[in-house]
Amino acid sequence: MSGTTSPHLEVSNLSVTFPVGAAALPAVRDVSFTLAPGEVLGLVGESGSGKSVTLRSILGLTRRYGRIDGAVRWKGQDLLALNEPALRQIRGKDIAMIFQEPMTALNPLLPVGLQITESLKAHTSLSRSERKARAIEMLDMVGIPAAASRLDSYPHQFSGGMRQRVMIAIALAVRPRLLLADEPTTALDVTIQAQILDLILALARDFDMGVILVTHDLGVVAQTCDRVAVMYAGRVVEEGNVRDVLRAPLHPYTIGLMRSVPQDVAPRSPLYTIPGTPPGLTHLPPGCAYQPRCPVSDPACTTARPALAPAADGRKAACFRCDLQPAEGPVAP
Repeated sequence: MSGTTSPHLEVSNLSVTFPVGAAALPAVRDVSFTLAPGEVLGLVGESGSGKSVTLRSILGLTRRYGRIDGAVRWKGQDLLALNEPALRQIRGKDIAMIFQEPMTALNPLLPVGLQITESLKAHTSLSRSERKARAIEMLDMVGIPAAASRLDSYPHQFSGGMRQRVMIAIALAVRPRLLLADEPTTALDVTIQAQILDLILALARDFDMGVILVTHDLGVVAQTCDRVAVMYAGRVVEEGNVRDVLRAPLHPYTIGLMRSVPQDVAPRSPLYTIPGTPPGLTHLPPGCAYQPRCPVSDPACTTARPALAPAADGRKAACFRCDLQPAEGPVAP
């Protein structure tokens, strides 16, 4: 599942800020990671932690709404330095994205088959008949019954889960080298979810396709990802091999996420929740953003922001106290 060659994607100190009235909202702050061909990286965290903004910023989809700083290098080329026409040559061909909201991402005025074949026409040399055959193949692969008969159907004629499958078919039809997947299986039942994830992993393996997977499901991360990056308040607070992070997390927030996964819970007993609420991004505390909710914080955490630094087992963690886990051990999914 994992790639072993040099990284195709290098994200360095990515920061994204949106204007909100007279204030500035730092949605993503100093995010850095790499991705090798064939590797699957999971991005996890609460809603509003910056996961989706990170994905969209890789393709420059947020720069018309705010300011992007840092660098996003794809095969050595900084995508953030490219103009819009140059980016369009990369979007959909080398790098494809599965969006979280299929009804807004699909064109409601075009049949789904045409939306797949138009992408193939723009980015491949396939003939018209080959494009149609590929479209049928992809709709069938993502589990749409009678795929050939659905080519002329419009998005509103599909259920929400079926529209999500169409989005996945469009993204994978061109065989991209990098797939950005924003909650790709949220609207799907468990059986189809497993099929889609297996398809994505098979393409990652067969075509050396890197994958960045945004999800709230730690079970999906455990089953599909090679590495995981945990985000909180716009920053990566822990990153490393998925087995190490999920079995023995270092950052107190990661520990809290793991304990929030219900496992062997007695009937009618309360579920664990992380105390407090995430901070407002326009009013972040001066030190560590997690400090108000952290069970092991000390005075230094209120004044200084910990950097994402090397820690145990080749991992990275942004915590001054990551060696002091609370007494109860973490719960692995």
